[in-house]
Amino acid sequence: MQLQSFIGGRWVGSEAAQTLRSAINGQPVARTHAEAIDFGEALAYARGTGLPALLKLNFQERAARLKALAKFLVERKEQLYAISAHTGATRVDSWIDIEGGTGTLFAYASMGSAELPSSNLVHEGPVIPLGKKGGFAGTHILVPRQGVAVHINAFNFPIWGLLEKFAPTFLAGMPCIGKPATATSYLTEAMVRLVEESGILPPGSLQLVIGGTGDLLDRLTGTDVVTFTGSADTAAKLRVHPNIIRQSVPFNAEADSLNCAILAPDVQPGDEEFELFVKEVAREMTVKAGQKCTAIRRAIVPRQHVDAVATALKARLAKTVVGDPSLEGVKMGALASHSQQADVAERVAMLREGAELICGAEAFTPQGAGTAEGAFFPPTLLLARNPLTNDAVHDVEAFGPVSTLMAYDDFDEALALAARGKGSLVGSLVTRTPAIAAQAIPAAAAYHGRLLVLDREAAPESTGHGSPLPMLKHGGPGRAGGGEELGGIRAVKHYLQRTAVQGSPTMLAAVTGEYVRGAARIETEVHPFRRHFEDLQIGESLTTHRRTVSEADIVNFGGVSGDFFYMHFDEIAAKDTQFGQRIAHGYFVLSAAAGLFVSPGPGPVLANYGLDTLRFVKPVAIGDTIQARLTAKRKIDRMKTDDKGRGQGVVAWDVEVSNQHGELVASYDILTLVAKRPVAA
Repeated sequence: MQLQSFIGGRWVGSEAAQTLRSAINGQPVARTHAEAIDFGEALAYARGTGLPALLKLNFQERAARLKALAKFLVERKEQLYAISAHTGATRVDSWIDIEGGTGTLFAYASMGSAELPSSNLVHEGPVIPLGKKGGFAGTHILVPRQGVAVHINAFNFPIWGLLEKFAPTFLAGMPCIGKPATATSYLTEAMVRLVEESGILPPGSLQLVIGGTGDLLDRLTGTDVVTFTGSADTAAKLRVHPNIIRQSVPFNAEADSLNCAILAPDVQPGDEEFELFVKEVAREMTVKAGQKCTAIRRAIVPRQHVDAVATALKARLAKTVVGDPSLEGVKMGALASHSQQADVAERVAMLREGAELICGAEAFTPQGAGTAEGAFFPPTLLLARNPLTNDAVHDVEAFGPVSTLMAYDDFDEALALAARGKGSLVGSLVTRTPAIAAQAIPAAAAYHGRLLVLDREAAPESTGHGSPLPMLKHGGPGRAGGGEELGGIRAVKHYLQRTAVQGSPTMLAAVTGEYVRGAARIETEVHPFRRHFEDLQIGESLTTHRRTVSEADIVNFGGVSGDFFYMHFDEIAAKDTQFGQRIAHGYFVLSAAAGLFVSPGPGPVLANYGLDTLRFVKPVAIGDTIQARLTAKRKIDRMKTDDKGRGQGVVAWDVEVSNQHGELVASYDILTLVAKRPVAA
């Protein structure tokens, strides 16, 4: 397979360079190309073609493209599974990479559709009054950076590694240049070829670099972004690249770290949690042959149980069949390359200078023809009985199926050992006792990006120690790189520029595309609920008639709702409160307000599906008169239809409920589905 880079909308490279070999049998799989890449052309294409094409779409439209791309790749995933086997991956390993990648596309498509506007500006809010008379205010907005994202990835996840960065980048409207690690770049290239074949992405959205980055980093500007996944040493070098420093280019690193799992002192051999701990450590050693930046490198165990854990782990690892993943019964494949095999062996030798070898030194013969030429490495377990005095086990990482058991005497010592990792992507605590979790997690959180508390209740649904999820932050402090990826819509915001805006409420409303209280309103003779989605204007408003609250209202509402709280019914007890009298139920006020502003007949408003930002500001007493103001605040076209094929969008309405003195008594946003105009046959 002759690999090519995808630059400037075309595939580049015909002259063979480096030969990439199968991790299973050492046979040639692909060759990189010798032609140098013109990174000036790549950046010009991203800025001149990719960026305008992306910004012609809004957040909602880009989310829809992500969903379509995910479906396209899932339908062709078997092509990728076949190639992935050459990386040494089992079917399960490949599932994490391939379907983990497409799953991340699906996740960001869903989050983008649910949480982002149908524009290219996010109003982060809230609006903050900056003057006494209400004529001057400030807020925050997020907009596309008008730059290019450069993603430099590690060898262990050739597909997920690119897609988990690409999804939020694309959603944010940034063109992307992806540079996979060379060793497994043939799998990334195959995936990008499918992406290009789909025709789903606008031209220039995604470019691919096979080989080195040349002068790419020298050409970046302050609107661009660089992300990196790989070793802490390489991250440190890239972080201080002169042009990245000079141009203040945002740099995000996710680096390999010495992650830990702690067995709490309340867990005894024979407990379900004891078995969970052993299973989790063994799984993290063998999945992807331990080549995960989140793998458990340090298993921290009470001294009195360390031999029991060692025995249980050794027995479990002995059942792990290593070899050609195409063979039935094989549970662990090879390391990604022969150079990786040599590196792991060298680092295990360093670790053995201060630790006992529990397993991994026995004669090792992987299953399958030709595997003697593969990059296999046996599951290797070490034991450090005095880890507080052993620096190597906290500094040296063997990026393969290798973990070190560490004994501790008291729980504070266990937490101190966890901190010796100097910053980790993830840590796990296996315990039966909530009080232990409450003690440990705040202390460990300062040194970890993610923490898993595992017990028998969580185990049936737990995604495991080593599984980054699109909804949760991935990244960690210190050695782990100090960066953040994923974490839901947070990841999209990493690729947007946050700006403070000041002005009158009317100007802020115009800028943000949302109604801001105090801004000019639009009042017409047509009830806003009678307008279709396309016809409704932001700021369109209705001031309702008034309603005086009676004692009968309170009594009737209590009877219907079953809410007989003393504040609403006990005159004597109510006099002793801060209000000095009986008051109406807060939810009666909401119901009464709805009765004031709802247009009862059939119309474009299809359903109310929630309230946001609800606050009861002042009490409403018997005899008070309330009035509501309803204003169209925000419109989001999610490009969806109902079960009858009618188009619809989401409208958020600002609701202000006031009393007879003009004082605000309740404030909230109501969310509705609103139909679009019928399409002519």
